[in-house]
Amino acid sequence: MFAKSITPSTVWEMKLPLPFHSRGKVRDIYEVGRDKLLIVTTDRLSAFDVVLPDPIPYKGKVLTQISVFWFNFFSQVTSHHLITADVTQMGLSQEIVKEYGAALSGRSMLVRRTKPLSVECVVRGYLTGSGWKDYLATGSICGHVLPKGMKQCERLPQPIFTPATKESAGHDINIDLKQATQRIGADIVSKIEKRSIELYQKAAAYASEHGILIADTKFEFGLLDGELILIDEVLTPDSSRFWPKDRYEVGHDQPSFDKQIVRNYLLGIQWNQKPPAPNLPREIIEKTSQAYRDAYRRLAGKEID
Repeated sequence: MFAKSITPSTVWEMKLPLPFHSRGKVRDIYEVGRDKLLIVTTDRLSAFDVVLPDPIPYKGKVLTQISVFWFNFFSQVTSHHLITADVTQMGLSQEIVKEYGAALSGRSMLVRRTKPLSVECVVRGYLTGSGWKDYLATGSICGHVLPKGMKQCERLPQPIFTPATKESAGHDINIDLKQATQRIGADIVSKIEKRSIELYQKAAAYASEHGILIADTKFEFGLLDGELILIDEVLTPDSSRFWPKDRYEVGHDQPSFDKQIVRNYLLGIQWNQKPPAPNLPREIIEKTSQAYRDAYRRLAGKEID
């Protein structure tokens, strides 16, 4: 049933009897009819753009269920592509539900099919990551001039919208508003900037009350019958930097609820960041799995299903 698995909660790969749409580093996507997609989030983990050989238990469930949480949270603010995360309500055949239902449960979403925009919507609330590097070099991020003398991981005066290209391989590339406008037009750029910042501010306020600082995040939007709707994953530890609020200190890198544990380990063993990736020690796998689950518990107020 699985190409590589430990338990039904740890899925590396499934091959469903459905038309295959695409595969990312983490997600496998299938077609359900002409207007819907089934997104299956595996427990694969990539670091430095290389998929590692070891799955992270529950990672796919965390990413899916956090996305579902935020789609529901934003339901009065923006349209989105989620139809259902209930496997029994997806219109799949009885045979598929019987054979794959347990593995799909909690890690799959049936969504409306859209035309994705070619620009990713990055919102930054803190000075970190590539933004910190750009600031040190230029005093600005993607055309946003920032105050002098800011420190690493310091909160920005207000959130900023810093779009990026969507690359099929390698890192996405930061661009400014002018370059984004050349790609998708001024009207759409204005809409996604306003909506992205609104979503970030709403989510950041909620997360802060639950012990998480959202340093930055990436939203994606698509067009469906001319309507701009929120798609893909939303405010997960893979698309965002989540920091524990009670450990936040300006001036240095922060601990986080994501795969930074793995990155730090790989840097420590001086891996050359080229395939094949090394196997991870059990301790690193368990710590990373726990970090993802802790993020969900803080946000949703319960343990992962």
